[in-house]
Amino acid sequence: MTTLTISRRQRAVSALLRRARKGGVILRSPDGREFVLAEIDDFDREIELTRKNERLMKLLDERAKQTRTIPLAEVAARVGSRVRRLVLCQHRADG
Repeated sequence: MTTLTISRRQRAVSALLRRARKGGVILRSPDGREFVLAEIDDFDREIELTRKNERLMKLLDERAKQTRTIPLAEVAARVGSRVRRLVLCQHRADG
């Protein structure tokens, strides 16, 4: 996708942008093809930038290929033992 900066002197385009601020605008060319002119919110821009992050996309692709899972009971046991050790260490430090 290409980003173009519109100057205030381009009145016809500026008028279209004012209309787009109120809601999306469908532009129909003489040959009948249609295009959408709409404001992009921050979330859409963030998604676009995230998709361009090659390292993140590679990590997500690798994680999507993982087939091994950890049962919830095992996770609870692991977390529980760590919490108990942390509390015990804190209790000793306060001691």
